Amino acid sequence: MTRSNMPSRQSAETARAQQAALSSAFAGAVDLSGLARQAQQPTAAPAPGGSGAPSGNGPAGDGSAGAGPRSPFVIDVDEASFQSVVEASSEVLVVIDLWATWCEPCKQLSPVLEKLAAEGGGAWILAKVDIDANPRIAQAFGVQSVPTVVALAAGQPVDAFAGVQPEPQLRQWVSGLLSALRDKLPGIKAAEDAMGGPVPEPEDPRFTAAEELLADAKFAEAAAAYQAILDAEPGNAQAAAALAQAEFFGRTADLPDDAVAKADAAPDDVPAQLLAADAEAAAGNPKAAFDRLINGIRRTSGDERTQLREHLVSLFGLYPADDPQVIAARRALAAALY
Repeated sequence: MTRSNMPSRQSAETARAQQAALSSAFAGAVDLSGLARQAQQPTAAPAPGGSGAPSGNGPAGDGSAGAGPRSPFVIDVDEASFQSVVEASSEVLVVIDLWATWCEPCKQLSPVLEKLAAEGGGAWILAKVDIDANPRIAQAFGVQSVPTVVALAAGQPVDAFAGVQPEPQLRQWVSGLLSALRDKLPGIKAAEDAMGGPVPEPEDPRFTAAEELLADAKFAEAAAAYQAILDAEPGNAQAAAALAQAEFFGRTADLPDDAVAKADAAPDDVPAQLLAADAEAAAGNPKAAFDRLINGIRRTSGDERTQLREHLVSLFGLYPADDPQVIAARRALAAALY
């Protein structure tokens, strides 16, 4: 069975780049256009390699505001300047740090993000948003707790996490996003070239071992290895995406040839629809797989609808976040649910 248009069992470098480019919870699922249109007095975000005058507000490492000058690649954003952030994300990666003055974990996370943004030299911008002062931005991203961090590219969220993450994991997260988006956002490469080239992504031996299992077609073992990473680091988006890939390859290793025909003959058979969607995705027809599951979501409710939705989201994780078919399917999913 062919797996054309599917991510192959590729090298660790390529696999991780694809994995880091998405978040099943956020990627392409938030419509920012309405919020951007509400901006009355947009202000310009700093261009890659340029200068800016960010304010000293925000959580500092010692809990005080304005604890020294910040990089020009760290900016404060409000509802009036939000559109400039959306526009900047067409050139470089924008990482949005949603924080609050009363949030103690924010005071741990924000200084690390600021440090990494300064080291990035303009390959990405850190945009800081006080959710109490800017509730519409928080609402647009569906923020449930702070800190919440959302990566924005070409005007769309492509990855996100909540809570404090250790610096090594943050470095890997940013590096993976830059690798995945380097050929799509011209400002990334321009800024990196100005600094002498991109910083190599640090290797994680846990991922290396899991990817070797995946390359050897040991799908269950690879899935277990990725799950172990997630158990230790629940917010690790790379591991979550890799787990989805390993589970998919395991499910499709021995698909029956008549999976699609059986599902077409029994449209209300949810397990059959899941199997057929996998078969269509494995055959290089993701649109058919997405449409099948979305149609099932429209017809069902309760646990069956949840099962179909979760399966659809797992399939999204197999493709780049900016794949037009994924973006269209996410919009169709939102319409089917709401």
